Amino acid sequence: MVDVPVDQLIGTVDGARTRARGKLMDAALELFGVYGYAQTSEQAVCVMAGVPEEVLWEEFGSREGLLTALHNQITTSGLRASEQALLSEGMDDCPLEQRFRRLFDAYVTAVTRDLREARVCFVEVLGVSPAVDAHCKRWRDLWADFLNGEAERAAVRGEVEERDHRVVVMVMVGTVHELMAHHARRPRRARPHEVTEELTKLGLAMLGVEFVG
Repeated sequence: MVDVPVDQLIGTVDGARTRARGKLMDAALELFGVYGYAQTSEQAVCVMAGVPEEVLWEEFGSREGLLTALHNQITTSGLRASEQALLSEGMDDCPLEQRFRRLFDAYVTAVTRDLREARVCFVEVLGVSPAVDAHCKRWRDLWADFLNGEAERAAVRGEVEERDHRVVVMVMVGTVHELMAHHARRPRRARPHEVTEELTKLGLAMLGVEFVG
């Protein structure tokens, strides 16, 4: 009998769990994003992923937990894209309209590249449960903090009135999600630049800045 180091065994188990999680996430994206969350059972997800239902329960707790994890993954990619845009060359010298356009373009491109992801992120999470609603609110609050920082930066530069913009920004974030949900439901896929244009106009209007185009 060959002795196998414990750390090697643990690594093998962790690798198998990681692969199982990935398969479940891929299956959930396909089923939730094409057929809808309400129409998809845990069994269907596990059959497509090729893993036992017990693995889903162990890794995500439930079908709802899997939906939340998938939403986290998609929304994080959008936030990271916006952060990268914020750090890109020349961003500090851009007027507010160009900054908004670049930030929204990075976000929209990231979350609409795959129509299934857009549907999961903006449509399938709606009205699932109080827990999922609370999860989505935490993300909206995070986005409000992000955009409020941009509003404060614009105020320092003299581009917008210097006041507390938090309430306006929170309304803006909610409206952005409504617009994204609208586009995710449409049979004709809106081009990313079309959505970016709408969001840029919206953001500027809510901050009292004229859109130049």
